[in-house]
Amino acid sequence: MKIALTTDKIPTLGIVVPCFNEEEVLPETAKRLEEKINSLCAKNYISENSKIVFVDDGSKDATWAMISNLYREKPNLFCGIKLSKNKGHQNALLCGLLTIKEYCDVVISMDADLQDDIEIIDKMLQKHKDGCEIVYGVREDRKQDTRFKRMSALGFYSFMKFLGVDIVYNHADFRLMGKKSLDALAEYREVNLFLRGIIPMLGYKTGIEYYSRAERFAGESKYPLSKMIKFAFEGITSLSIQPIRMITWLGIILFGVSIAMIIYFITRHFSGHTISGWSSTIVSLWAIGGLILLGIGIVGEYIGKIYLETKQRPRYQLEQFLYGGDKTD
Repeated sequence: MKIALTTDKIPTLGIVVPCFNEEEVLPETAKRLEEKINSLCAKNYISENSKIVFVDDGSKDATWAMISNLYREKPNLFCGIKLSKNKGHQNALLCGLLTIKEYCDVVISMDADLQDDIEIIDKMLQKHKDGCEIVYGVREDRKQDTRFKRMSALGFYSFMKFLGVDIVYNHADFRLMGKKSLDALAEYREVNLFLRGIIPMLGYKTGIEYYSRAERFAGESKYPLSKMIKFAFEGITSLSIQPIRMITWLGIILFGVSIAMIIYFITRHFSGHTISGWSSTIVSLWAIGGLILLGIGIVGEYIGKIYLETKQRPRYQLEQFLYGGDKTD
């Protein structure tokens, strides 16, 4: 279906693609994105100065060499950003967004594995032209995921909602952002990044485009279970203080239970009844001890984040930026 854009100004698009050891999939990703850019330019949806920006997040394989070759072959289309070391997906993505925003009117972020459907970019651009400052690419379903992954994802999004975090269900990092929202994002200075939760906080008009997520084209996922758990915990503790409040309420409840138990045992003592065995005592000690350690651990996690935030260390170090300028230069 052909989509007609409605404004006279043709926007310059930047597509930001974080990469970590993506040598197996990168040639196909570059090929498909180039075809998409050319198609959008032919329809006058975007300016011919639009760019594809690959961000190398400290890869150990030939990823950066491939990005450099793409830039040398077509410097007016491909750009490259090399971080000095691996800083994690969210930092690499933020680096790409904040670096390229000065050269583009609108930026789309996506992963390098070709699981995101680039064919809906047309519709995302149309929604932006219709007034949406941010457009989320959202999965229609999780049929291709394992039962465990579906259940864990549902539990994560539900728990985040329970904690009061405004997060878009089944949305990862496939999104469009306009100039205003990118400038607003640049004002958020926290070191502990969870962009899926930060971007909805910006407050601009948003839209959603649904798509079917494909299988990974090649290579292995860079998010094994351990990283997924760490990422989820990062999101929870970076955006909500509800876990600490839950500890407070749990302490109040346990204190109330302890008062009731004291009254009960005093009554039993003076009525001549004695308690035999140590089972109830041991169970109580282990339960309360476990809760205390859990509470200390959660509070410690927040204190650790405060420690990192107060240091104000840079979120990434940009080692090299390959940018070829506009075709009108």
